Amino acid sequence: MSNLPSNELQQFRAEIGVEMQLLLQWWADKMVDSNQGGFYGRIDGFNQLQPEADKGVILNTRLLWTFSAAAQQAELSGYRQLADRAYQYLLDYFWDEKAGCVFWTLDFRGQPTQMIKQVYAQAFAIYGFTEYYALTGQTEALERAQAIFQLIEEHSRDREKGGYRNVCGRHWEPLTDQRLSDKDENRAKIMNTHLHLMEAYANLHRVAPTTATANALQDCLVLMLDKFCDRHPRHLYLYFDDHWQASSAERSFGHDIETAWLLVEAAEILDSTALMKEVVPVALELAQSTLDRGLDPRGGVYENTDHSGQVPVAEKHWWPQAEAIVGFIQAYQLSGEQRYWQEALKCWSFIKAHFRDSDFGEWHWMIDTNHKPILDQEDKAGPWKAPYHNVRMCLEVLRRLPE
Repeated sequence: MSNLPSNELQQFRAEIGVEMQLLLQWWADKMVDSNQGGFYGRIDGFNQLQPEADKGVILNTRLLWTFSAAAQQAELSGYRQLADRAYQYLLDYFWDEKAGCVFWTLDFRGQPTQMIKQVYAQAFAIYGFTEYYALTGQTEALERAQAIFQLIEEHSRDREKGGYRNVCGRHWEPLTDQRLSDKDENRAKIMNTHLHLMEAYANLHRVAPTTATANALQDCLVLMLDKFCDRHPRHLYLYFDDHWQASSAERSFGHDIETAWLLVEAAEILDSTALMKEVVPVALELAQSTLDRGLDPRGGVYENTDHSGQVPVAEKHWWPQAEAIVGFIQAYQLSGEQRYWQEALKCWSFIKAHFRDSDFGEWHWMIDTNHKPILDQEDKAGPWKAPYHNVRMCLEVLRRLPE
């Protein structure tokens, strides 16, 4: 970063630090459920609290990760109490004592409403519990993460054909419906589950390395390279059947650029020179594909294409903007090419102009073709809208940029 203008770098770093404080404080002020415990399940796009909305495990595990990661910074140590709150609520209400992992959703009072075992959700439980362990040294948190790891390896992993199946019943029995959400194809093996399983296993191996975690993480990483990233020009395949036949031409630019930096992180945590040699070219190609095909000339990153794989969906979502900043900064660090740095700065300017809600705080979920927020379709906070992507972006920027 030494060849970057110091004033440009320092201004960017300072703005990101302020943004992180604002985001964290928004969630602290708006989402703590003092009546039923834990955190509320939803604030809609019009900034109206929905106090009786269901509570989703993705939101709650991502809150645990976010507050735990933030509280490890000296100036943010006050968020430790919210990490404690998220952790305790997960143990008291989301933890399935019979199955040894977490429920999918609860009602607003904390009663389970969906008890299926989404492997994606179990991965985020590992991610949250391990980050809380990194913050606190609480061995119980690590033990919960390790227990989930064992269950995934036992029940979800396909030892014959490779990879992991997405969904099981409450007691890990097989299910025919393998969708992660209503928007997904019903396919046995999907990119999104495998990407975040790799992310979770990387964090588990970082805080408590064992031979088992090393082997599982390496297998996940190699699988991402050999199956999901084996597409040219370099993009991710999103869906496979049990026999690894790809079923969709759709491209997800947000996941392309997120995968670019998570692959490198996993290889770094494994401390494998051989894997780094494989991963770095793939990461740079994913960043390049995002730069070439995923950027709107008017600004911002498209989330995905239509099913043809050719036409970008016009509406833009908040999370690819955050991931693009991290992915492009990493691409600059790996290649030294200034255009990646400039695209990161452009993404940040676009966020400030169109995604940041200057009236009510946090970021809008989605904007239309005229870059206006679409308030009636999605949430400001909810089952799929947490501070994970944008606060993590802030943490990564501050970690990667010199003071």
